[in-house]
Amino acid sequence: MNLHAKLRAREASGKPVRIGLIGCGKFASMFLAQVPRSPGLHVAAIADLAPDLARANLARIGWEKGRADAPSLDAALSGRTTWLTEDAMAMLADPRLEVVIEATGHPSAGIAHARAAIIAGKHVVMVNVEADVLAGPALAAEAAKAGVVYSLAYGDQPALVCELVDTLRASGFPVVAAGKGTKYLPIYHASTPETVWGHYGLSPEAAAAGGMNPQMFNSFLDGTKSGIEMAAIANATGLDAPEDGLLFPPCGVDDLPLILRPASEGGVLAAKGMVEVVSSLERDGHGVFRDLRWGVYAVFEGETEYVRRCFSEYGVHTDPSGRYGALYRPYHFIGLELGISVASAALRGEATGAPEAWRADVVAVAKRNLFPGEMLDGEGGSTVWGKVVPAARSLSLGGLPIGLAHGVALTRPVAAGAVVGWADVRAKDDEATRYRRAMEARAGERAAA
Repeated sequence: MNLHAKLRAREASGKPVRIGLIGCGKFASMFLAQVPRSPGLHVAAIADLAPDLARANLARIGWEKGRADAPSLDAALSGRTTWLTEDAMAMLADPRLEVVIEATGHPSAGIAHARAAIIAGKHVVMVNVEADVLAGPALAAEAAKAGVVYSLAYGDQPALVCELVDTLRASGFPVVAAGKGTKYLPIYHASTPETVWGHYGLSPEAAAAGGMNPQMFNSFLDGTKSGIEMAAIANATGLDAPEDGLLFPPCGVDDLPLILRPASEGGVLAAKGMVEVVSSLERDGHGVFRDLRWGVYAVFEGETEYVRRCFSEYGVHTDPSGRYGALYRPYHFIGLELGISVASAALRGEATGAPEAWRADVVAVAKRNLFPGEMLDGEGGSTVWGKVVPAARSLSLGGLPIGLAHGVALTRPVAAGAVVGWADVRAKDDEATRYRRAMEARAGERAAA
């Protein structure tokens, strides 16, 4: 409730929060568009492997000419400007930066950058939810040991759901379900970058003219991004992932307390305390009334007759029993809200959501029959999509995480709809794979103890 006051105090002191940003794509550009309007924040450095594209993005969002032309970090810090570099590791090593934002979207790079930032004593805001789901529980533990904050990114849906869950629990309400809305039909799981634009009602030419990345957009459509975001929420809140993936029930905001309750009471949940994504489309393709496509929600329970009477007296919309209600937010601002995470980490020492334990995972599932020698193309590609499952089930299956299902060759066939396992591929021997495998090994040891 007082972040703005704290930011104004830092601005008045002449000591703004000094930020290093890695990756200057869409999410980061939205954040940067608000930085000149936010007191107490100074993006001192931006690291991007495509500096010309980064400069073009800065011009597009209205940054004044020369603002990002500092010749060095020293110059940027003394002149309240920004140093643009291709060397993220050099930027991370500088002790004068307080907060690092990892916004590359690349799981392996995200792990490497986060670990370097933590070692250098910096707070980490992980926009890169792909990296968080691949190894976030290990990264959060490493950050806690180092005395720095590791945080999900406010403005992105997982952090906003975490906020709803925390608010309800702090008020004494059990959370029955939480998640987000999206556009979903079962056929979307087979969507590829070659077919994706038809589902969005776009021609390939129009999409190309708009600079739209088909693989990225396909990851939102084929269910992978939803699985990743729900895994992040489960790991941060203790809510459970469905045993065999999300159900994506069609549901508008008025029906959240009706649909997102246990199946034993007429809903769709296997049990109370689950993550789930609701679809903005009925199964026949028609739109859901008052859909939640861009928003987030949490369903909560009134445990006593008195509380349920209060619901009725104050107009809380509930299911017919009066027991379950819902809070929701109809949309999110994406990177435009990211400053909340930066300020919370730097000024309060608090994360806007962070993994507490490894409870959920996102495993690669074959979109079609796959054969030995084929190369997997990862999130949003034409070979696999990502399904969220409990971490314990992922371990028992030996499931290949979607974050590492890119650029690896199959060594044996996998049938359409089957989970791809570590044993099915020739895995890479790189830092991200070793870090993830070590996290799995520790989890296996705890389960066996």
